[in-house]
Amino acid sequence: MDISKLKTSRKREQELEQLSPFELKDNLISLASDSQKKSTRTMLNAGRGNPNWTATTPREAFFTLGQFGIEECRRAMDNPVGMAGIPRKKGIGKRFEDFLHKNNQLPGIALLKEVYQYGIKKHGFVPDEWALELAEGIIGDQYPVPVRMLKHAEVIVHDYLIQEMCGNNPKRSGKYDLFAVEGGTAAMCYIFDSLVENCLLKKGDRIALGVPAFTPYLEIPELDRYQFKVTYVKGSAKDENGNSNFQYPNEELDKLGDKSIKAFFIINPSNPTSVEIADESRKYLVKVVKNLNPNLMILTDDVYGTFVEGFDSLMNELPQNTLCVYSFSKYFGATGWRLGVISLYEDNIYDKMLSAIPEKEKQRLAKLYESLTLYPEKLKFIDRLVADSRQVALNHTAGLSLPQQTQMMLFAAFAVLDKENKYKKASIDLIHKRYNLLMDGMQFPTSPDPERAAYYCTIDIQEWALKNYGKDFVEFLNKNFEPVDIVFRLAEKSSIVLLNGGGFAGPEWSVRVSLANLEEEDYCIIGKELHETMQEYVSAWKNK
Repeated sequence: MDISKLKTSRKREQELEQLSPFELKDNLISLASDSQKKSTRTMLNAGRGNPNWTATTPREAFFTLGQFGIEECRRAMDNPVGMAGIPRKKGIGKRFEDFLHKNNQLPGIALLKEVYQYGIKKHGFVPDEWALELAEGIIGDQYPVPVRMLKHAEVIVHDYLIQEMCGNNPKRSGKYDLFAVEGGTAAMCYIFDSLVENCLLKKGDRIALGVPAFTPYLEIPELDRYQFKVTYVKGSAKDENGNSNFQYPNEELDKLGDKSIKAFFIINPSNPTSVEIADESRKYLVKVVKNLNPNLMILTDDVYGTFVEGFDSLMNELPQNTLCVYSFSKYFGATGWRLGVISLYEDNIYDKMLSAIPEKEKQRLAKLYESLTLYPEKLKFIDRLVADSRQVALNHTAGLSLPQQTQMMLFAAFAVLDKENKYKKASIDLIHKRYNLLMDGMQFPTSPDPERAAYYCTIDIQEWALKNYGKDFVEFLNKNFEPVDIVFRLAEKSSIVLLNGGGFAGPEWSVRVSLANLEEEDYCIIGKELHETMQEYVSAWKNK
């Protein structure tokens, strides 16, 4: 067999492939760094999902708003040692209007004007109340009140979710309650804990998980505190050309009709495959749930939904069943801000199921939440989430920080007020161009796919091998190499870091490429190196 030998032995590869892809990545980075030192090439780490762009206008508005906040503090008290007061409500709306008029040339001022007028004209915000929330929000001088989410910020973020998650076409007329949280990962932790705390899920219950999936979703159910029995709903469908499109076949969605499955966790669009559920599959899923398992609790992580035109979330299709997690981190280039939101339709199965839990558990929960309300049995699930996030006793200091909520609101408003969708088009065009460059480098044909988010790309090496060279070549690969061999080979030989798709419960011989964090020309290089590495396997097979 004529193929270059790696420093990492097959036995070592077998050991390391047991790790999460994100832990395995550290080993690959080390190998790629060593390779980089020995050559003139630059290490290309396409394992990270952190975008390399930022939304500037809402950030400019944030910093300009800070100047108004400082002015308001100094108006109340101005001590030369660097001490000031706090914003005062009376007349602050007029003062903010004057600030907007006088500072017409400041960065982000146009967005601030639009946001302020949008709140007043669209939602009837009282100017003094609205301006005070903006000033206190940017200064961060108060605890969050309400603790779940600021009053005016919630309304604007709600508009954003209706626009982006429901295609501006909500299927129901009611509203969603929102809980501002420290990013999508915090949202996941809070939801899992509250579902168990409130007896909606019990240790050892059966849940379903759409796979491939972001690895924490694979790992959390196995923790000792949950020990959920997991049924995998596999995105195993193929298109008319025999290529994986990672959609869920009807027979996989049929699994959700089993009433012993209490909850379904899904990422939509998916990670690592980066495709949304196709319309036909989504409608079939809705039919299965409504007809066979109407109390199925659905948690959908929709962080990548903004990268698909006309995206329609399950929060819109099955609002009563769905807890939707959305993070602002990817679309706005804001992973360091830790901004996320949990949405739950006001008429939902969670609140109804709370009334049906055993009396003994009702009494326990009444004791748990009695410090919050005189009627703890009536406390909504979304408010229990908030309280549980601070172990109930610290509920009065719960909530996302005011500056974080203010930046979240400005991100949301920026998108809502962008009537021509210029930012959306630019972000989608950016990652799709990178996708095409990657495919060109690999000499793979591309075709339009309305479900493709393209934030990531999952490439199944074994599928390519079978399609182009047949079963003998696939058997050769399986006999002589570990499925992770290709990511080690790319790291050692080409200083390229990719993640192994098998670690996401995807095809074992697949790799995940992040299209978010490198320059355009880098993806052409990655594609070419992937192609050359795959041809190495072919040459070794032919020589053998």
